[in-house]
Amino acid sequence: MTCWLPTRLWPRSLRSQKSRRFTVTKLQNASASDIIRRPIVTEKATLLLENNQYTFDVDPRSTKPQIKAAIEELFEVKVIGVSTHNPPQKKRRVGRFPGHRPHYKRAMVTLAPGDSITLFPEV
Repeated sequence: MTCWLPTRLWPRSLRSQKSRRFTVTKLQNASASDIIRRPIVTEKATLLLENNQYTFDVDPRSTKPQIKAAIEELFEVKVIGVSTHNPPQKKRRVGRFPGHRPHYKRAMVTLAPGDSITLFPEV
């Protein structure tokens, strides 16, 4: 929202929209399985496996420390780094109805040397 007036002089309706727009809800008291949704299996993600990095789809409200704790709890490994990718939602239309694609967040987790996660158990 842009306006040539200082924020304190904005109309009340715009001030309330601005404050609502930038509030972030944090994920509180979530279990590890609620934070980690699924592993990402793409060409790029499989190339990252060589560097002992694993890619997961995570809850968009989760933080890096929560992701690290969840991975260590679920897979019993030592995590040394977490990088996240949190792109904005893309707007889409279906006919004349505006909508958007679902919001997602991905986490690239780097494990300690010697640790690994078995994504596909041998059949």
